[in-house]
Amino acid sequence: MTEMAPIKARVTHHFAALPERVFDAWLDPAMIGRWMFGSAVREEEILHIKLDPQVGGSFSFLVRRDGNEIDHVGEYLEIARPRRLVFTWAIRENLPDSSRVAVEIVPLESGCELILTHELHPDWADFVNRVEDSWTKMLAALAAVLR
Repeated sequence: MTEMAPIKARVTHHFAALPERVFDAWLDPAMIGRWMFGSAVREEEILHIKLDPQVGGSFSFLVRRDGNEIDHVGEYLEIARPRRLVFTWAIRENLPDSSRVAVEIVPLESGCELILTHELHPDWADFVNRVEDSWTKMLAALAAVLR
């Protein structure tokens, strides 16, 4: 049996901020609560943001949305500040199923460009546009926070 290749959702965003600031926003609980979750991106309440930002470390971002608690969890696979961050991404109740997110940050003369690639199981192919839209919204919120 041949394993099917993952489906890739890809988003690019230009930031008028140094690569270090953009990178650090992914590993700072206070910053994550300002751009990845909460009222900056959708109607939800942040219950906790916990992370152990080292290779092999894990994270848990627990929110309440529409009366349901959703725990976004993952493990850090690569941390190469300020250029690359790779982690798994899942909803706790769906484990062991998870996806993989790679964040590449390229320095530019004025700020940096972030390229995010979210690899999903082929069963999630119908959700690629929603995944791209969600990351686009979160990255726009991050840009606003970093201004």
